[in-house]
Amino acid sequence: MIRFFQTYVDKHVAAHIADVLDSTMLSEGAKVAEFENELRHRLATDNVVAVNSGTSALHLALVCAGVGPGDEVIIPPQTFVATGLAVLMCGATPVFCDVDPDTGNMSAGDYAAMLSAHTRAVIPVHWGGHPCDLDSIRSISSEFDVTVIEDAAHAFGAAYKGYPIGSHSDMVAFSFQAIKHLTTGDGGCVCTASSQLAQAMRDRRWFGINREGSQVGLLGERETDISSLGFKYHMNNVSASIGLANLQSFDERLARHREIAERYNSEIADHVGLRKITRPSYSESSWWFYGIHVERRNDFARAMADRGVPVSVVHRRIDRFSIFEQYRRPLPGAESFDSTQINLPVHSELRDSDVDLILAALAEGW
Repeated sequence: MIRFFQTYVDKHVAAHIADVLDSTMLSEGAKVAEFENELRHRLATDNVVAVNSGTSALHLALVCAGVGPGDEVIIPPQTFVATGLAVLMCGATPVFCDVDPDTGNMSAGDYAAMLSAHTRAVIPVHWGGHPCDLDSIRSISSEFDVTVIEDAAHAFGAAYKGYPIGSHSDMVAFSFQAIKHLTTGDGGCVCTASSQLAQAMRDRRWFGINREGSQVGLLGERETDISSLGFKYHMNNVSASIGLANLQSFDERLARHREIAERYNSEIADHVGLRKITRPSYSESSWWFYGIHVERRNDFARAMADRGVPVSVVHRRIDRFSIFEQYRRPLPGAESFDSTQINLPVHSELRDSDVDLILAALAEGW
């Protein structure tokens, strides 16, 4: 049976976790620091702060950017609901920006039009692992002093103009949830070049306590002050151990994602009812999934299911949820993208024979 997503657990995970269990140091500790260091080198960034989920990563980044009540944060609707909820968790206002009707990524032109005196941050989302037009977004943001927080939940392993996603903006949030390219079971991280932001995030991920800068006193409690609101967002050593083991084979698995995507690129033909999504030449996708546009999408999904091929929209536009009702506005690009987009599986456990079956199913039509 072909699966749309497939959780990958490296054969070395058990040994890594056994070391942690033997040490009895299960919470945040040396393994988390080791995982952060490995990510820092891989993502070509100065600081990595590991947390317990991608949602925590987004919320922590927004909080440390100073986002709060009265502020606006510009986001695309084509994302998972966590992107919008993280803004609401800060008491701020999500402002929906239109997307490119072909790729689903944020429209830089509409972003510029949506800026106001209240805009504090923008969260471009790399939909499906395909990098946004970061140069345009960052240029506009710099002019208006807006913090750029990339939502790279889909994009671990992607690159923009030769540099890894994770090394470009003020902050970049990743997810290591179970079905992501790199999983820690559940988890995430924030990358930043700012040592000040990194320290603020390290403090706030554990109740506002600076663990490195405080000592346990005679009576067994840390001798410290808590001066800012903090959270229980830290990653634990067990999760970090899973991540460290899975990093060992990540390049090989990413190469398999790209190999499958290249087969789709070369062997899927645009025809009546089906159109491939355009990918810019200046970026390398992580290919979390492979998107296409189809007419009569329900008929397409039924036909593929009958042939043993799982397909999925993964996420539809989030402004359709009632929690965002008051923030809705006309978004023609999002409406167009949302009406026809659907995705094919791309993961390292797909066999060549599985890809053959998927391609044959598409060729039959619907």
